Amino acid sequence: MQNLHESSTKKRIRQLCLILIDAVCVAVCAMLALWTRFEFTTDLDAAYRTFFENAFRLLPLTITTTVLIYVIFGLYDSLWEFAGEREAVHICGASACAAAVHVLMQYLLDCPLPRSFLLLHCVLLMLGTLALRFGYRFVRRIRVRVGKNARRTMLVGAGAAGAMILNELQHSGFSQNKVVCLIDDDPAKHGRTLKGVPIIGGCDTLLRTAEKWRVEEIILAIPSLRAERRREILELCQQTSCKLKTLPGIYQIVNGEVGLHQLREVQIEDLLMRDAVNLQSKTVRDYYSGKVVLVTGGGGSIGSEICRRIAKCAPKKLVVFDIYENNAYDIQQELISEYGQGLNLVVEIGSVRDRKRLEGLFSMHRPQVVFHAAAHKHVPLMERSSAEAIKNNVYGTYNTADMAEKYGVEKFILISTDKAVNPTNVMGASKRLCEMVIQCRTDSTTSFAAVRFGNVLGSNGSVVPLFRRQIAAGGPVTITDKRIVRYFMTIPEAAQLVAEAGAMAKNGELFVLDMGKPVRIYDLAVNLIQQSGLKPGIDIQIEEIGLRPGEKLYEELLIKTEMLDKTENDLIFIERDSALTRDDVDRKLAILAKAIEATDGLSGTAHIHEAVKATVPTFHDPEELNAKAESMREMREVATV
Repeated sequence: MQNLHESSTKKRIRQLCLILIDAVCVAVCAMLALWTRFEFTTDLDAAYRTFFENAFRLLPLTITTTVLIYVIFGLYDSLWEFAGEREAVHICGASACAAAVHVLMQYLLDCPLPRSFLLLHCVLLMLGTLALRFGYRFVRRIRVRVGKNARRTMLVGAGAAGAMILNELQHSGFSQNKVVCLIDDDPAKHGRTLKGVPIIGGCDTLLRTAEKWRVEEIILAIPSLRAERRREILELCQQTSCKLKTLPGIYQIVNGEVGLHQLREVQIEDLLMRDAVNLQSKTVRDYYSGKVVLVTGGGGSIGSEICRRIAKCAPKKLVVFDIYENNAYDIQQELISEYGQGLNLVVEIGSVRDRKRLEGLFSMHRPQVVFHAAAHKHVPLMERSSAEAIKNNVYGTYNTADMAEKYGVEKFILISTDKAVNPTNVMGASKRLCEMVIQCRTDSTTSFAAVRFGNVLGSNGSVVPLFRRQIAAGGPVTITDKRIVRYFMTIPEAAQLVAEAGAMAKNGELFVLDMGKPVRIYDLAVNLIQQSGLKPGIDIQIEEIGLRPGEKLYEELLIKTEMLDKTENDLIFIERDSALTRDDVDRKLAILAKAIEATDGLSGTAHIHEAVKATVPTFHDPEELNAKAESMREMREVATV
């Protein structure tokens, strides 16, 4: 309330000051108009002096009526640092109305003035008011440009988007950027200027131009770039010490949305060696429309994004089930804010390990589609608490799948991971067991399927948020091993894949996504440091801390197209895998149950590891698998040489 009162007081003071300035302006314009009419002579006869006397008599009324007209036209309510054409039209209209009222006053009060005076006064008043308003914006802009905090900025791209961004940077009172040069690959633009700023050359001149012009910030303003070319330009930018920003996408030019508010920090997904995947189609949206959809683990990174995707499809009901109430609350409030009463949203708290709770959940809501995203996923934590990984991931999936069958769910989609491929840790092995639980139910009236993808950028506990926190703290950035490579996808890509797979699933399929080339974790760390305007090894150190228990150097290739079946979507494949019987899976679960019973706190992890080796044939010792993978990599390098 105090801040509101202070803001209101400042506004009133500002308006009062502006009224006083306008009053002076009206008086000066009136006298100047009369003086102009008589060609600036001081030798006036009695008749002419009468005109000046009449003007002085009318002046208080002229000032009062002009100010009132300005109030009516809203000239004291605008934010003049953002003044534009609309405000200019209002000023012209107000000045014309004021002149008309002055003519009327002249006749009513019998204070005749020269006819030309009225026109001159109108024009001068219009010009004076415009100069006062727009002069404020101009002075503010100049002050920002020459201020100590103005950042010398280079724009990469002198096209439509670049012109729009340059225009806003030059005219916004809040911008702290001074654009000193532009770069564009079009030779026809080289040596020319855009809004007074020189276009120096192509991207091949970027490094020396940044040094010559003492650039502090680079803005990539070419939204139409393909991912590979964008990555090349960003890598060039990162060889400088400049801070980087970029525009998200070409669609914003089409929508007329390009502006300063679209500028964002360069994200790590901008540096992936592939274009973003866009899977969700009208067919997918139509499939989920009008259905009751349950998302377990709906408050997590992937689960919450699935909820967002499904909410767009107009489901009959969306049920979010999660054990962590804070995450569940966050997605609930977000969806309520976005859709309000237009979305039938229910949030339930509970664990997939609790069969009685699941029974009540399925009995009450009768879901038609289930996305099972509830799981423990952190490899090092699950190595230490391995029994919890089995109880939550494997038995949680088993319980949820049982309820799906019992209550006639149409489709059940398991969220899996690439770590289930030749697993070297308990978490990966538990997810492979989850896949077995799903794949053995081919005789069910419920269609079961699993979706497997790689590391998800920006998800809870992923490497990118950790790197950002370490950079913000001044370093060091810690990586386990410089040789580690991983496949990456974004959270929206993961959710789209899941939604698409759910729509096309029949029974027992294991869907995988073509994720392009793998990325070195060390390169991610370097890129993030450079994006922050810092230099790796100088401003922020990168330290190797050694592989964690169960961690691989190289994740398995997700896509081996000769071993996979194609789907309608060129980027989605189905892995051919012989399914186990229900009896086979039950025997495996019995072995795991005995191991869990034998555990005693943390001392029983050895029992779980033995049980995992006995139940997951593809389980490997991490040291042996890493040594084999490194040996194969060295052989490939020798063969290449």
